Amino acid sequence: MDDFCKDFEPKMHEILLNNGSKRRRRSTQLSLAEMMTLVVLFHQLRFRQFEVFYFYYVRLFLRKEFPNLPSYSRCVELLPRSALALTALFESIKGKCTGLSVADSTPIAVCDNLRIRRHKVFDGIAERGKTSTGWFFGFKLHLIINHLGEILSFRLTPGNTDDRKPLPELIKDLSGCLYADKGYLSASLKQQLKTMGINLI
Repeated sequence: MDDFCKDFEPKMHEILLNNGSKRRRRSTQLSLAEMMTLVVLFHQLRFRQFEVFYFYYVRLFLRKEFPNLPSYSRCVELLPRSALALTALFESIKGKCTGLSVADSTPIAVCDNLRIRRHKVFDGIAERGKTSTGWFFGFKLHLIINHLGEILSFRLTPGNTDDRKPLPELIKDLSGCLYADKGYLSASLKQQLKTMGINLI
């Protein structure tokens, strides 16, 4: 993360839009690389809530690695700043098209179905959707990988999005054969992808 940020941060500040007024660029308690590391570590360790991860893992076991760790509320405020850098990191490490690709999607529920009406965090963004395992409220993660298991492209959509809808956008830089399950059956989609150099199976 440190090596990536040394190259990325100066370039990011060059291309960011501004309104012409000078703004101070004050350093935060957490560096960009530290923020990115926390986000990746949280998902790698499969904690369900960031609060539990912060208080019972980071604060207990990673004090040496994060000597300037801010309060929980400040940490939550800072983490969204790493979204652009994480997207750029993915673009730099994603796999290469090998001619054999696999497409699939998975639900990401943001709350239990009983709490849908009271859920506020993703109000207006998350949607109710259905998979082969039942109903859920949240998002869908659409992924394409190559035959080596490397991620080639991904999209996050509301939970009620048809699996076929984001596919043309996902395969822009791909070629060869694309394997998918029955959720992607569509004669018109197969024809559309064929004109883009993809054989949908």
